[in-house]
Amino acid sequence: MARCSTHCIERPLRLCFQMMGAFIGSHPWWFLIAPLLLSMGLGGGFYFLKEELSNNIEEQFTPVDGQAKTERRFIQETFPGNDSMFSSLRLSTRGSFATLIATSDWNILAVEPLQDILDLDSKIRRMVVHVNQQPLEFVDVCAEVMGSCASNDLLDIIGYKANNIDAVNLTFPWYHTGLRDVPLHLSLGSVTLNNEGSVVEAAQALQLHYYLNEEDSRTTELWLESFIKLLSDQSPTHIQVTFSTSMSMQWEFEKSPSSVVSLFSITYAIVIAFSVLSCWRSDQVRTKVWVASCGVLSAALAVVSGFGVLLLLGQPFVVTAASCPFMILGIGLDDMFILISCWHRTRVLDSIPDRLADTSREAAVSISITTLTDALALFLGYSSPFGSVRAFCLYAGVSVCFCSLYSLTFLGACMAVDGRREADNKHWFTCAKISEDSPPADSKTFSACCVGGSFDWTTEREETRPVGGIYEQFYGPFLTHKLTKVCVYGIYAGYLAVSIYGCFTLKEGLDVRNLALDDSYIRKYYDDRTQHFSDFSYTVMVAVKQPFPYWHQEEQQLLLSCISKFESLNYVNSTIGWFSSFQQYTNAANLSTGSQEAFQAHLAPFLELNSPFRLDINWTADGQIQASRFFIQTLNKSTMKDMLIGLRETARECPVELLVYHPAFIYLDQYTVIKDTTVQTVLVAVLAMLLVSLLLIPSPVCSVLVAFAVCSVIVGVTGFMSLWDVSLDSISMINLVMCIGFSVDFSAHVSYAFISSSKSDSNQKARDALAHFGYPIMQGALSTILGVAVLSVSGSYLFRTFFKIMFLVICFGLLHGLVFLPVFLTVFGACWAQQ
Repeated sequence: MARCSTHCIERPLRLCFQMMGAFIGSHPWWFLIAPLLLSMGLGGGFYFLKEELSNNIEEQFTPVDGQAKTERRFIQETFPGNDSMFSSLRLSTRGSFATLIATSDWNILAVEPLQDILDLDSKIRRMVVHVNQQPLEFVDVCAEVMGSCASNDLLDIIGYKANNIDAVNLTFPWYHTGLRDVPLHLSLGSVTLNNEGSVVEAAQALQLHYYLNEEDSRTTELWLESFIKLLSDQSPTHIQVTFSTSMSMQWEFEKSPSSVVSLFSITYAIVIAFSVLSCWRSDQVRTKVWVASCGVLSAALAVVSGFGVLLLLGQPFVVTAASCPFMILGIGLDDMFILISCWHRTRVLDSIPDRLADTSREAAVSISITTLTDALALFLGYSSPFGSVRAFCLYAGVSVCFCSLYSLTFLGACMAVDGRREADNKHWFTCAKISEDSPPADSKTFSACCVGGSFDWTTEREETRPVGGIYEQFYGPFLTHKLTKVCVYGIYAGYLAVSIYGCFTLKEGLDVRNLALDDSYIRKYYDDRTQHFSDFSYTVMVAVKQPFPYWHQEEQQLLLSCISKFESLNYVNSTIGWFSSFQQYTNAANLSTGSQEAFQAHLAPFLELNSPFRLDINWTADGQIQASRFFIQTLNKSTMKDMLIGLRETARECPVELLVYHPAFIYLDQYTVIKDTTVQTVLVAVLAMLLVSLLLIPSPVCSVLVAFAVCSVIVGVTGFMSLWDVSLDSISMINLVMCIGFSVDFSAHVSYAFISSSKSDSNQKARDALAHFGYPIMQGALSTILGVAVLSVSGSYLFRTFFKIMFLVICFGLLHGLVFLPVFLTVFGACWAQQ
């Protein structure tokens, strides 16, 4: 039944392609001009490219419906900020700020380095920005705390005088003043303490922050740009300075596309050269120079049409989609090499429509499988929760459809026009009619350049190329030898073992610094922050979401037990909050808070003395506490994923309704979904690919082997990308989805050729399959690798990751298509010819 059903689809499909090929062969100029005109029309969509650019990091690289975004909405609605009482601890977003890290090889707290820092701080505060012809300094744009600019704690402690440092005994991580406790771990890095363990003796790094009012975004951006320019021009004597701003990562990320613009032209030049050389023949008539060039042009037209139509429809364009042209080029050239291979096997004396009809019929299943699986894998990837993945999959999926359409129409028409030249025995370049055989008196140079058009008169087919003959005469018999098969199984076992090991060591999550170019100034800042400020992690908000009787003794114990559970986590250092401070306040004053009235009566004067705590309590209209929050200081003693999940589980297990939040959780949410989403998307795509194979390859066993090969390639790519220092993130997820489409290409070609072979012995069928598709598969693989090779020198992590995974996909896909799968097919003798 399975064989019948596949034939019922395969045969009509081949017949349909045959009829289409005959029609295109009869009217080639229609199908040459129409795709060009269509591409020109759709290419008008590029006019809207700047308009549709959507490179917001949060929108594109965080889960669309992430839990942290829901938590942020609650925090913003429940604890709205106060412009006159700024607190970086209580920000629900990253805020607007500039920051610098000053480092010294010996002691940043010595007088000379501190004086350099104070001079730099003074320059920053006196820096003038002109907005609407009005000069503005830091004091005009800063975030305010009770009428003054939010300041840097350590500079306040020394009174902005470097010499005062000798008179101050700094304690770490908290410095206790008469009015408040100062978190020095936010300002000092790589600290050396005295023997008693809390007094600071030296430090190697000092960090300063300059927070801005967020009312006027344009003014804020101008000040931040001026800050970057100022710091770029500074070279203090005793310190080294790295810096960043709240907008730096966004601005640096937006530079990524321009970093590869020059690589596009290099790529297409390399690929055109390779395509021409690989299709070149010494026969000046049979050579496929023009077809090879048109194959590259066909892929370019597909990109123009695919991108253009989506831009015309208003689809946002994300930087990740900029890698699509490299992928489409590989797919288009793979189709081209298959079509040329099929053309070579047609009868030379047939008419051009008949030759193109036979070519289309033979290539029908191979091209259909690759197109359907590529498109399905990409469109299924559109279900990803990451905007960057969705944009890539949509742009790539539509471009793949155009690529297949143009391969059959535009490239088919080019082959028909070129075929007419061949039929008239005309030179490929001069189009002058030349002799098939060289007269004895002519020179060897004349014979090499001005003779062509020969073919095998017995078979009426073109002569086999020497390179293609290697697969039939040498490689096929070698691979199907018993000893070789044993070695292949041993190699496969080793490949699988290393791949599985790599899968278990795979890291998850996107390091935000990787969104910037390698030479970006912010990379140095992140390196300094990692080196000197890595002991302490985020200060996380914990919100009590429900009305709670804080004065009730038993209920207090419930809340305190929850706090104790948080503090028992190995990555939690301490708790900070209004409730614990209020308890200390009442105990010190010997005040009773056993009733609601007493509690609220004493709370009012406490909040007058500690005004920042007012921002942590949400009052109802009748004076009841609707919700409140406290803070926990975390440490870098676990992975970000474990910390995020652990804090949320602890909050969920608490008998009081709690919520944990920090602005960084928006980005950390990727850890909670990336693995499951990737596995789910890949599995669904593999199942879709299996269904396509079952429908189009007339042997269920071969279809299952193709699916097995694809899964094996995915495991290999996943494992080896871990060993190549590539993490599982939204960028590598894009490439893993794409991996399915590319890996099925090679396996499907070989499997279909195997099952279509008229030979009876399985070894002979494998040799026949390699003879037919070995060389075009190798051509497609090499052209794709050359197409992405230039990305290996890109200054962007995004494009280098694309190269690494594409390289692994092509290498492992080629290994399976030309080594593993032919051997596996010979073992499964159930795959017999169906014709």
